[in-house]
Amino acid sequence: MSAEAILMSWSDVAARLFPQGHDIVADGALLRGTGRCGAIAFAVLGTHDHAEIGVELALAMAEDVLATVRDHPGRPILFLVDTGGQRLTRRDELLGIHRYVAHLAKCVEVARRKGHRVIGLVYDQALSGGFLATGMMADALYALPDAEIRVMSLPAMARVTRLPEERLAALAEKSPVFAPGAQNYVLMGAVEALWPGELAARLLYALAIAEPRDRRRELGAARGGRTHAAALVDRIVSE
Repeated sequence: MSAEAILMSWSDVAARLFPQGHDIVADGALLRGTGRCGAIAFAVLGTHDHAEIGVELALAMAEDVLATVRDHPGRPILFLVDTGGQRLTRRDELLGIHRYVAHLAKCVEVARRKGHRVIGLVYDQALSGGFLATGMMADALYALPDAEIRVMSLPAMARVTRLPEERLAALAEKSPVFAPGAQNYVLMGAVEALWPGELAARLLYALAIAEPRDRRRELGAARGGRTHAAALVDRIVSE
């Protein structure tokens, strides 16, 4: 990451996103509140300080999503993403962290079906399962240029696949599927675009073009970063 990215705290990002003001606060690792951009009020949820998503945090975020659906019908939701992944403690595993993360994802889908547009912004770090139920569940995901995004590091990928790390590093130079970094996720279609410069106007534009239909396969094919997914799905559907 660049020095600029390291210095970009969640409060700096919030101030740039919501020039008309916000009441976002940090409640432990959780960010929650509202922000106003132009004439539009956003419900804001997220995490900071590379938070690991454990059972309590996943449940709290799910409760806030459902509260927005109940109390503010149709209000757009913005996820501010900075996570080190799901919390891998024995306690969280025994409690069923996967079920809590799945519950959060289902609550986001409930909001979407009730007419809430959901935007995600990776402003610092997004790793693994803690990222899947927030930013990856959004109608559209964006990232700051210096954001760090990856599902799995190359050393971890080498352990899982039993391929030499040198081989994976060589593949990462040729294919964004194996490579970390925000720009590679743009090429794969998972990230809609990077947001350099002025953020408020970009947020309003993102809301204006957001749609619930998942376009990631199409974007990945068009950008040359994920070349087979769209064709395979079309073939399966047609057959």
